[in-house]
Amino acid sequence: MKKISLFFCLFFLFLSKANSHVSHYSELEFLKYDLYFNNKLIGNHIYRFENTNGLIKVLSKGSFKITKLGIDLMKYKTQSSAIYKENKMINFNSETFQNDKKKYVKIAYNVIKKTYSINGSSFNGDTDGNSIISSLWNHEILLKKRQISSISGSVNSQKVNFKGKKKIKLNNKSYNTLNFQIISDDSKPLNEKKININIWYQENTLIWLKASYEKLGTWEYKLKEVKYR
Repeated sequence: MKKISLFFCLFFLFLSKANSHVSHYSELEFLKYDLYFNNKLIGNHIYRFENTNGLIKVLSKGSFKITKLGIDLMKYKTQSSAIYKENKMINFNSETFQNDKKKYVKIAYNVIKKTYSINGSSFNGDTDGNSIISSLWNHEILLKKRQISSISGSVNSQKVNFKGKKKIKLNNKSYNTLNFQIISDDSKPLNEKKININIWYQENTLIWLKASYEKLGTWEYKLKEVKYR
C-alpha cells in the first residue's frame, strides 16, 4: 500500500509540473547530448530553441558513426525543425540519412479536424492530434498514448512505466531524477517490442538527462551541456 501511495504522489507531482508543456522550455537556448554505443562515444545530438512572436521553434541536428577495424559499419545524420504554438506542435519536418538510405517526415496540424497529417517515408495519412513526436527532450511524451516517429512518420501506441526516483551521475555531477520506461503498447514480449527505452529527467527542472536502449548493443544518450537565455 505504501509503495502504491508513493507512486501516485510522484505521478501527480510530475503531472503538476508537466502542465506547463512546451512553454516549460521557453528559456532554453540549447541542449547537447553525447551518444554512446557499448560505452564508446560515437556522436552527438544538439537541440536549439528559438522563442519569437509566441512561437517556439526547435531545431535539431545529430550524427554518429560506428567503425570497426577502420571500416564504417554505420553512418547516420539527421536534422529536424519543429514549430509550437500555444503549446501545440503545428509543424514538423525532418530528413535523415542512414548510410545511403534517406528517411523523412513532414507533419502539419489540422486545426479543424484536430489531427496531424503525416507524409513520411514509412507512413502517409492522418493520426490523432493528441499524438506526440518521438523527441525525448519534451517530457510531455510521458503523458501520451501514441508517438509519431521523428525519423519516418510511423505511428506507434505506447505506455509508460514509472520506475522511481533515482540519483545518477553525469560529467562528475550528481542529479536527482525521475526514471521512466516507454514501451510499445502491444502483446509482444519485452525483448521484441519496437519501443523499449529508459529515460531519466531531472526532478526539479524536468530536463532530459539520459536515455538508454538495447539494439544490437547498448545505446546511451547523456546530457553534455545545457544553456539558458
